[in-house]
Amino acid sequence: MKLLVINGPCMNMLGIREPEIYGTESYESLCSRIREYARKRGVEAEIYQSNHEGDLVDKILDAFGNTDGIVLNPGAYTHTSVALLDAVRAVGIPTVEVHISDVSAREDFRRRSYVREACIAAITGHGLDGYTEAMELLIMEKEE
Repeated sequence: MKLLVINGPCMNMLGIREPEIYGTESYESLCSRIREYARKRGVEAEIYQSNHEGDLVDKILDAFGNTDGIVLNPGAYTHTSVALLDAVRAVGIPTVEVHISDVSAREDFRRRSYVREACIAAITGHGLDGYTEAMELLIMEKEE
């Protein structure tokens, strides 16, 4: 089984950017967690981050035919990107939306997620653990 973990804008600044919201662990720490969980569960996990919407769309489209599940933290594009929604719909790969913070408890504009319409689940406010929860959900979905 192959999972693709995609992180959007500013996720590479974890541990630096607003630690009171996103915590103090670095992006590399998040990547290590993902790799370790994938190893433990016997799945392949590719990790990708970009600050550019088109790059994220391209990565989702490139997953067609070679990826079993996507964990997607679209960052700020959550609230603005119909293109990401269309890409997830186009590939038809089970996708779980993840957010480190509880976006529903933040600014009003963060409560609208365009991509969620194409996702099988959304995990928000569970910190970095949300990534491994999403991975597990996709693994279980595949095993059914």
